[in-house]
Amino acid sequence: MGESKATKVSAKTVFNNPVHVLAFGFGSGLAPKAPGTAGTLMAIPLYLLMTALSLPIYIAVCFAVSLVGIYICGRSAQLLNTHDHPGIVWDEFAGFFITMIGFAVTWQNVLFGFVLFRIFDILKPWPIKWIDKKVDGGLGIMLDDILAGIFAWFCLYGVNLFWL
Repeated sequence: MGESKATKVSAKTVFNNPVHVLAFGFGSGLAPKAPGTAGTLMAIPLYLLMTALSLPIYIAVCFAVSLVGIYICGRSAQLLNTHDHPGIVWDEFAGFFITMIGFAVTWQNVLFGFVLFRIFDILKPWPIKWIDKKVDGGLGIMLDDILAGIFAWFCLYGVNLFWL
């Protein structure tokens, strides 16, 4: 499976359907180059707003974003008649939020979290790549980014333990 060769989606298509608005990260997925990176960048201010939450509530929000994302991403892909349109970036939101669970809110953690998440999301080491290819629908779209977020979390933990 993986990302399919997708057709260009217009802003009108995205902003006329609430599912697409969310799936396309409030429009960030419309970026002509690197929409996943644009989506992750859009997740940063949302993450900063979420840092006011207690850790248990933050984790619950991450879980809810991931769970709801299965429907949002799956339905958006279905409406666009594609497996995983590159502009669907709700999964990047979830992956970045997971990457940042429990870390101090510093520019260093945000920067390293962003970079680490993007590395795992782009390179897709095993089992991320396997899941991306074998799991269909919204679950497949979300699960590879959830795992990329978990991998990035462990690396960010190591960075914090040994460097920051």
